[in-house]
Amino acid sequence: MSEKNRSNGCRGNHISRRSMLMRTVSIGAGGAATLAVPSCTAASERTEGTVTKGRINQSITYWCFEKYWDVERICQIARQLGCKSVELVDPEHWPTLKKYGLVCALARSHWFDKGMNNPQYQPMCLKKTRDAIDACAEYGFPNVIALTGFREDIPDDVGIKNCVGGYKKIIGYAEKKKVNLCLENLNTRVDVEMKGHPGYQGDHIDYCMEIVKQVGSPRMKLLFDIYHAQVMDGDIITRIRQYKDYIGHYHTAGNPGRCELDDKQEINYKPIMEEIAKTGFKGYVAQEFIPTRDPFEGLKEAVVLCDV
Repeated sequence: MSEKNRSNGCRGNHISRRSMLMRTVSIGAGGAATLAVPSCTAASERTEGTVTKGRINQSITYWCFEKYWDVERICQIARQLGCKSVELVDPEHWPTLKKYGLVCALARSHWFDKGMNNPQYQPMCLKKTRDAIDACAEYGFPNVIALTGFREDIPDDVGIKNCVGGYKKIIGYAEKKKVNLCLENLNTRVDVEMKGHPGYQGDHIDYCMEIVKQVGSPRMKLLFDIYHAQVMDGDIITRIRQYKDYIGHYHTAGNPGRCELDDKQEINYKPIMEEIAKTGFKGYVAQEFIPTRDPFEGLKEAVVLCDV
């Protein structure tokens, strides 16, 4: 399916996640210096508007901010804000994360259009997933992203069967390496690149959960994307309570528009974060919104809001 590059009137331009998941990005020093954000070289350094409570382990999803900062810079910003991870970063940059005492809480594998639901793509998916598991095991990082793929006329029940069969071929290896596979839900309602994914088969939480449960491994988890779940399903807190034992990772963004977590969008993140903390979740919650204004200010506001 060809990708579309259109605007839906959201408050700003979007950035393609493909550039994060499919290639290594190199941004010049000039781009990294566009915002006057103090460097963070000491673990104890904090400024006003950073994590103070720490019940939620926060991560920053790099593809959303690669337009503004290179990897070195976003690591400095993560440290300044009190985040513990920068994720969906290529392994070649992981030594930089380590230098700043950060982890890559979620490693990339294959792209979302070709996934385990289609047997013809399974060899590719298995190789990319195994490579990501190996990299995470080497660095001590916890999670690899998993994605169903597009329907391509595959009935939903067959898609579940194929995904379960595919993940069962690799989950034993993940168990051996002590790395989680986290299956992500994506919305199919919004027909704007990186704000929705028409054709994706795992577009409902319950559908993804059926795959997770049938694989039947403590290393097979749900990547609960709150923004996508709000678009497709809603009832976020109830679903968190229902599936808390299966959730391995969270993503955030405002709705509509996959924008900042501010008062111009509808998701009430504070009680959602309170509920996540109440479940005893020890994984990571990643900020994955597409900036429409000053990216540092929007990120700082989101980090503070989620620090419950």
